[in-house]
Amino acid sequence: MITIPDLIRKKRDGGQLSDDEIKAFIQAVKEKTIQDSQTGAMLMAIWLNGMVSAEIKALTREMMSSGEVMEWPDEWKNFMVDKHSTGGVGDKVSLVLAPALAACGCKVPMISGRGLAHTGGTLDKLESIPGFKVEQSREQILEILDSVGCCIVGQTETLVPADRVLYALRDITSTVDSLPLVTGSIISKKGAESLFALVLDVKFGRAAICKDLESATELAQMLVEAGNGLGICTAAVLSGMNSTIGRCVGNSVEVIESLETLKGNRPDDLMELVTTQGGLLLVMTGLVSDLSEGRKQISEAVVGGAALSKFQAMMEAQGVNSDTAQLLCSTNADYYSILRKAKHQLELKAPADGIVLEIDGLVLAQVLHRLGAGRSKAGEPVNHSVGAVLLVSIGQRVTKGDPWLRLHYEDLALTPDQRNHLESALTVGADKKIQTQQKHTLVEKILPEKYQ
Repeated sequence: MITIPDLIRKKRDGGQLSDDEIKAFIQAVKEKTIQDSQTGAMLMAIWLNGMVSAEIKALTREMMSSGEVMEWPDEWKNFMVDKHSTGGVGDKVSLVLAPALAACGCKVPMISGRGLAHTGGTLDKLESIPGFKVEQSREQILEILDSVGCCIVGQTETLVPADRVLYALRDITSTVDSLPLVTGSIISKKGAESLFALVLDVKFGRAAICKDLESATELAQMLVEAGNGLGICTAAVLSGMNSTIGRCVGNSVEVIESLETLKGNRPDDLMELVTTQGGLLLVMTGLVSDLSEGRKQISEAVVGGAALSKFQAMMEAQGVNSDTAQLLCSTNADYYSILRKAKHQLELKAPADGIVLEIDGLVLAQVLHRLGAGRSKAGEPVNHSVGAVLLVSIGQRVTKGDPWLRLHYEDLALTPDQRNHLESALTVGADKKIQTQQKHTLVEKILPEKYQ
């Protein structure tokens, strides 16, 4: 019988682990019969030597099978869909996309995460709404999907327990960026949702895990292959992540922007991501024949108010008082009568006349993180009121002294260094520089290309 040290040695020396060997490793992780130091050694061996496709498929399958796998009524099975983003700045796509998909006839059991480091978490955003409960039992999820069509919840204790162990150890062993381990973590959780179709938003750029299109494509191909390997119809959208998505960054302000989008006041870049990802899922489920028609249906669900109605119903089903939900979804909502507003607001001014050439999303997110909008360790609280609202767009002409950013912050005062850092996020240039810029779009390509 092969031992854990034998498995570590084999992977360390560049060998390919068999399905049974990977199963034995994940079983030991789940049953806690392996020492953390041994798990860490295996993770580092995988980080150093990578994994071939067969290994990644086995790893993903065994991680998924380490806990409960959701079951749905037969009549839902071809319409169970979800999405996953590799993380960005101002990424509020889920808050708009889930209800839009439900309005189009899909069932969306969206299991989301919390923010860590500079990236925001969907659950943190929703918890800025008083009463919103992200922890729901399997029975409650079934009930919400039956009555509403979508829910956005946290990972349950019984779902992919092996991933929780591996994720924590990846963080402290500097193996977070191993593509096979990233793939196993993401796809095993989606597999446990028993999805029919999945779309992955793989981001690249300064504010993303993948810094360039080449590495993002490598990750996307790995994720799509692993998803298809579990029997999930899987596609990936590769999108740029240098600036922000929409104009708001931070928990409460992103909820406000999401609600405004659902009321028809929609930023073009956010809607590009929502309609592309939603349109793909409608194609994959067979609800539409092509991506153009899919985009159109998702857009109509948002513009026509059907998605807003679903969002209101989802809030109420997940614990929000009906009067609160109704007020938030009303036409001229006084958002800050419900959502927490930061004690202080500060506007930053444009340093010169010219065209806005660039807004560095990573810089904004890093400063907001230090001011309390994010967390450095899992389990830390976040301040939902801290955030920033962009008052200008890329390509817009500004005059020296025009406000370009409104910062919302609490007791932690902005230090001179943080202010300088924020001001460096804006690049204003002469008119001639803007001539080379095209319309500001985020989606670079779609995999598989047959959906393009």
